[in-house]
Amino acid sequence: MIEKNWHALDVGSLQQEFKTDLERGLNTEEADARLKTFGPNALEEEPPRSFFVMIYNQLKDVLVLILIAAALISAFIGEWRDSIVILIIVILNGTIRSIKENKARYAMKALKDMTKPLAKVIRGGNLLQISSEKVVPGDLFLVEAGDFVPADSRLIEAASLYVDESALTGESIPVEKDTAVINTGQLAVGDRKNMLFMGTAVTGGRGKALVVETGMKTQLGRIAELLETAEEESTPLQQRLASLGKVLGIAAGAIVVVVLALGLYRGIPLPEMFMVSISLAVAAVPEGLTAVVTIVLAMGVTRMSQRQAIIRRLPAVETLGAATVICSDKTGTLTKNEMTVTGIFVADSFFQVTGSGYEPEGKFLDKNGKEMSSLDTNLDLLLLGGLLNSDAQLEQTDTGYQVAGDPTEVALVVAAAKAGITKKETETKYPRLAEIPFDSNRKMMTTFHLLSGTVQSFTKGAPDVLLSRCSKVLSAKEPVLLDEGIRKHLLEVNSGFALQGQRVLALATRLWPEVKENYPKESDTAERDLTFIGFYAIQDPPRPEAKEAVAVSRGAGIRSIMITGDHRDTAIAIAKELDLLQPGDEVMTGDQIEMIDEEGLRKVANKVAVYARVSPEHKLRIVSALKHHGHVVAMTGDGVNDAPALKRADIGAAMGISGTEVARGASDMVLRDDNFATIVKAIEEGRTIYNNIRSSVQFLLSCNAGEIITIFVALLLGLGNPLTPIQILWMNLVTDGAPALALGLEPPLKGLMKKPPRNPREGLFAGGMGAKILWQGFVIGAMCLVCYFIGLRQGLPVKQVHTMVFATLCMCQLVHSFNVRSLDQSLFSIGFFTNRSLVLANVLSVSALLSVIFVPFLRDMFGTELLQLNNWLLVLGLSIVPLVAVEISKAIGKLSITAQKKNK
Repeated sequence: MIEKNWHALDVGSLQQEFKTDLERGLNTEEADARLKTFGPNALEEEPPRSFFVMIYNQLKDVLVLILIAAALISAFIGEWRDSIVILIIVILNGTIRSIKENKARYAMKALKDMTKPLAKVIRGGNLLQISSEKVVPGDLFLVEAGDFVPADSRLIEAASLYVDESALTGESIPVEKDTAVINTGQLAVGDRKNMLFMGTAVTGGRGKALVVETGMKTQLGRIAELLETAEEESTPLQQRLASLGKVLGIAAGAIVVVVLALGLYRGIPLPEMFMVSISLAVAAVPEGLTAVVTIVLAMGVTRMSQRQAIIRRLPAVETLGAATVICSDKTGTLTKNEMTVTGIFVADSFFQVTGSGYEPEGKFLDKNGKEMSSLDTNLDLLLLGGLLNSDAQLEQTDTGYQVAGDPTEVALVVAAAKAGITKKETETKYPRLAEIPFDSNRKMMTTFHLLSGTVQSFTKGAPDVLLSRCSKVLSAKEPVLLDEGIRKHLLEVNSGFALQGQRVLALATRLWPEVKENYPKESDTAERDLTFIGFYAIQDPPRPEAKEAVAVSRGAGIRSIMITGDHRDTAIAIAKELDLLQPGDEVMTGDQIEMIDEEGLRKVANKVAVYARVSPEHKLRIVSALKHHGHVVAMTGDGVNDAPALKRADIGAAMGISGTEVARGASDMVLRDDNFATIVKAIEEGRTIYNNIRSSVQFLLSCNAGEIITIFVALLLGLGNPLTPIQILWMNLVTDGAPALALGLEPPLKGLMKKPPRNPREGLFAGGMGAKILWQGFVIGAMCLVCYFIGLRQGLPVKQVHTMVFATLCMCQLVHSFNVRSLDQSLFSIGFFTNRSLVLANVLSVSALLSVIFVPFLRDMFGTELLQLNNWLLVLGLSIVPLVAVEISKAIGKLSITAQKKNK
């Protein structure tokens, strides 16, 4: 492919080449036409597999191949009915699994689509935010720090623009960009200073660029063509289960060989031994295991998205359940990111303002905490002056209150609105005549208004600066001289607010009776001899749900750590409000981190609950120090420089509202609502998913163990094989499959978030689950053998006895599905009907069992016989035993734990 030297063309040539207005961009019609011509701006992905290919892939599974081999052997020895039924069930199971996995894949794709990068393009003179896939050659787009570049493009404007091109060049240092033409032919990508490339990240400054290449024609697309298609990321649990499947396959083969040899040694005919061996092979294979785990994971990820947490990488689901530390930003995550006036000091009196955020609903309380029926004159003047001196807007819409402007000024406007002083009406009544805008040197802003026929100015600014410009102060009756004693007192009030983590803003006023038109324009004139009115104490209030979330995480053995760039006092105040700062916890600042090495930080990492005035580089060091102690760390971030810390953390959680595209790209999870409570909910969901997968595995393997014990012991005792291969396969795929999936929908267990996190390195069968699978399988097998003995002792026909064993095994397994909902909690404490999906699955499975016994053609196909009422009573009685046995074992376990606690 011949590559054009876009870097060597001047702006005029580019405009002519792409027929784009460099101010207004493309119009919508032209952009749509180009999208059809050039296609979506995306890298080519592996085409979705056809449904038949998916079924074929299911049939390639080692465990399924064993079943196919069993079907072929059945055909070879003349058991055509069994052979055909096994193949039908295998294909049916593969089809159902493919449908489920296809739905799961589409669900995952939908979630990924929700986090696709956006591009800010100029079309028809309007700035629009669109999916980067809809960007076309000739589009104009804007970038700033934190954005991903949507397509290869030529810079038109650049202001201190730096781009991280390491994804393309491997160069870790950001490259400074400019718009100068480079009159050279072929150039290395890293030397094209006037070009931006798809997939690179803007780390500083801003720019405006013209798209020259999209999709596979970009530099990233060229690299993608050279790469093999990446495999879908599997979780450690899925990998362990895949290994388990292979082990079970080998075990099934070994069982077949041993039983076949034993039978031949005892003189049992070869065809009969083949059928017994096939039955055991089928019983040893948990056909639905891998599919169940995949589907349960996908369902869990979908549930997480409904709770505002979008999982970008599947392994994060498992890791979440093992999290031991949450490192969270303060602003917007633990707090509302809505500055609010919480206190006022005016005329030597303190007032409290209730309500939080931008909703203008709240009350004014006096120093005794009593609601004020009416505001005094001085307080009213403060609220009026603060509103008139602000450019922020507050408007009520159908969806709530919308704000615009500086957050601090918004707080003043909302406070006035709580007193019934509205922005629009007040500005109409007292129009702004002139102003001296705020600047960072003066730290003040002044506006002039006409009040009661006299020009009056209001000045707001930093308390210490503003007080130096005041000569008087309001008192309860009239302004008094501002002497050094009063000035010192006011500065102490200011310090008191600041120590509470409040941002303090001062307001002053001056009357200009002699001024009619030529308003003062100089600060030295307009901002002196002022009369001090009072202070606003402003705070970004904690989210109401954050305090509870911190408490829940503490109860779950998870430390919550605040990491903020804000001041130490502000961080401490918010941490105390949230009960995040506990006795014995320490607070550390960025300056203190700078003064110690990695070893020093590791020593204090387990003691610090609040980090203040920290930089993104400090975040990376904090995560590393915590991980050194074996912690599983969840870290929130929103900025470009947070990306390294997000990658270093075990779970990187990017902000969905305030986060940059770079931060989201580096994360494992995106919080759609920027809320700390969402992380805690996601951890709860992660624990639930892991527990549910273990329940499904325990259920399937214990049921298979029961089948093996039934067949093997019956054979050893010379009783013959009570179960045919197709009956076992029916149980494994039909009557067991639905409950196994329903266990994946088990709601969070009581007390789940009152237990410590699990060790991320623990095995799937930790906590004695392996032993429980074996003994529970033994109980199920024993009940089937008891049924077998009773049936034979009663002299019932063999076919009827075999049907009784088949029904007993099915019912024992279905009852057992309720046992495994928790490893240690009693079913009576969980509740029989709290998992409605499991109840429905059992109803369907019982219906399936009854159909193969009562429907004539199915009865013939599966070799069953009608049962009498007394037979059914025996089946039902025996099927309850596993429930009783497991409940007794749980009760004994609970008593043992209680006794151990008392002895400590």
